[in-house]
Amino acid sequence: MVGSMKHKKHKKHKKHEKYEKHEKHEKYKKHKKYKKHKKHEKYEKHKNHEKHKGRSQTKKVQVRSKRLMSFATLAISFIVIFPLFFVLFLFGYSVYNPSKPSVSQQAHILDKYNEKNHSISPSPEGNRIQNMILSPEKNTTLSLEENRTLLPEKNTTLSSSKNTHITVKKKIDPKYIHIPLKKHLKAMGGKKGNPIYIRIFKSEAVLEIWMKVKDDYVHFEDYPICAYSGDLGPKIKEGDRQSPEGFYRVYKNNLNPYSRYHLSFNLGYPNPYDRARHRTGSYLMVHGDCRSVGCYAMTDTQIEDIYGLVKAALKAGQNYVPVHIFPFRMNDETMAKYSNHTWYDFWVKLKEGYDYFEAERRPPYVDIDNGDYVVLEAKE
Repeated sequence: MVGSMKHKKHKKHKKHEKYEKHEKHEKYKKHKKYKKHKKHEKYEKHKNHEKHKGRSQTKKVQVRSKRLMSFATLAISFIVIFPLFFVLFLFGYSVYNPSKPSVSQQAHILDKYNEKNHSISPSPEGNRIQNMILSPEKNTTLSLEENRTLLPEKNTTLSSSKNTHITVKKKIDPKYIHIPLKKHLKAMGGKKGNPIYIRIFKSEAVLEIWMKVKDDYVHFEDYPICAYSGDLGPKIKEGDRQSPEGFYRVYKNNLNPYSRYHLSFNLGYPNPYDRARHRTGSYLMVHGDCRSVGCYAMTDTQIEDIYGLVKAALKAGQNYVPVHIFPFRMNDETMAKYSNHTWYDFWVKLKEGYDYFEAERRPPYVDIDNGDYVVLEAKE
């Protein structure tokens, strides 16, 4: 009995040992597999990482090459295309926007003007030479009587602060000496805001302003025109570079204080008379900057005075400022001289307005009936 009991215990012990060994072996196997699995996973991850790394590097290279290509194309376009556009711009600017006249060109304009009017007009700076006589030093102003005594004799040489020398061949007519606007208004008893009337004479290159003082129109100032384009006769079509002739009106909405030609006001071309004859064109103005491709150009100093008077008159209640543009002073002698001219019949109609003002000293009311000018009595 005792032996059998021992034998049973031994068997159980053996089974237990075997079980433990088996369990240990299973654990070992599992551990080994786990390790292998982990190693395999790490390897796979490493492999995938290397692949991804390679791809990302190729992508980076591609992006860099694309950037380099775009930079190269931009550089080539800037080096080649930009100068081409710049040359084209300069060419277009020279054709459609001629540069401001040089000192020699303005002197040439001045000489031509002197031959016709026996007076000096612009200085090299685009201002009139009389400004230099009037103010030889800064902040120095002289009265009209003092200016008359200081008029230069023949072959007197004047010089500006920029060492530009001008030889004056004749005495300056006192009426062309520029007087500051305030002094001029005070001297004639007028004020800014009084109604004004403008006449332009193309051949004489003069813009004439008349101002209403009390009940009469008084001659205020003659402003020599710095530049205009074309010949005698009206403007016909866009691009003919011809300055207009006729009866025009300037309203408030025609004023442009932001003009690239310093200051400007639109003449209102084409008016109903022009449109009835299918004439075309736009932005025909009186402006500053002393250059023209169809407009009447003044110096900046002059346009400040003219623009200021027009603006003040319109603001004070004048419905419009009449601007009458004539080819020349239309007396009988001059008309006879041009009797065979192409535009003589047109000028005969303009002469009606010219004669009315010369006789009455009041701007005529010009209406347009069936496409023709009708000169009527002044409404003021």
